Amino acid sequence: MDDPADAGSAARVEEVSSRPTDGDDEEILAGIRSDARQTWPSQELISSWLGDAEPDFELTPGEAVPVPDDAEALAQARRFRDVLGHFASGVTVVTAMSGGEPVGMTCQSFSSVSLDPPLVLFVPAKTSRAWPLIRRAGRFCVNVLAADQAELSNRMASRGTDKFSGVAWAPSPHTGSPVLAGALAHLDCTVHAVHEAGDHVVVIGRVQDLQASGAEDPLLFYRGGYRTTD
Repeated sequence: MDDPADAGSAARVEEVSSRPTDGDDEEILAGIRSDARQTWPSQELISSWLGDAEPDFELTPGEAVPVPDDAEALAQARRFRDVLGHFASGVTVVTAMSGGEPVGMTCQSFSSVSLDPPLVLFVPAKTSRAWPLIRRAGRFCVNVLAADQAELSNRMASRGTDKFSGVAWAPSPHTGSPVLAGALAHLDCTVHAVHEAGDHVVVIGRVQDLQASGAEDPLLFYRGGYRTTD
C-alpha cells in the first residue's frame, strides 16, 4: 500500500488491479511550412473522415520525424513511461455513436483546458480503433469512472467489437453519446479542435452539457495499476 501524502492529510492509495490491456484548404494550411503541407491530407480525405459531421473544428498537422528504435531509445522510452507513471490520474471512458452503434475507449489522458469557453481535452493514440469513429461523429461524451468500474475500464480498453454487450448506458441529452451507468460524472462535448502530437492526437472538446453524481469514490491509475482512495 502506498501513501504519497503525509499521514492523515490525504486518502490512502491502494492498488486494486493491473493496467488495462489497452473549411477551406487555404485557411487550414495558412501558416504551415511548405514542406509540411506536402504530407497534409487532402480536403477529400478529411471529408471522408468526417462523414456527415459538420467540420466545425480546427485540424492541425504534426511534424513527421524519424524515431530511433535501438536499445538505448527503447530504454529511454521505458524510463519516460515509468517516471510519468508516478503522476496519478483518474480514468475516463470516451464514448460516441457511430452508425447507430455505441463506441468507446478508455482514456487516462484527460484534462480541463478552459473555463470560457468551457473546453476539455483527451489524448487518444493514433493506433486507436475508436478514435476515427469518434472523430467522424464530431461529438463525444467523457465518462469519469467510479472506483468499482475497473472491469468496465478494462473492457473499453480492449480490442473487442462487443465492448457494450451487457453494459448499461443512456444517450446524453445534447449529443446522444453514451452515458455509462454508475459513472461519477459525464461531460457531453462537440469536437472543437484536433492537433497531432507525436504518436497521439490531442482532441479538444467544447462542453455542451455536464453532470456529476458525486456518490462514489473515483477510479485512479498510478504506476501501472488501478488504485482507489480507500
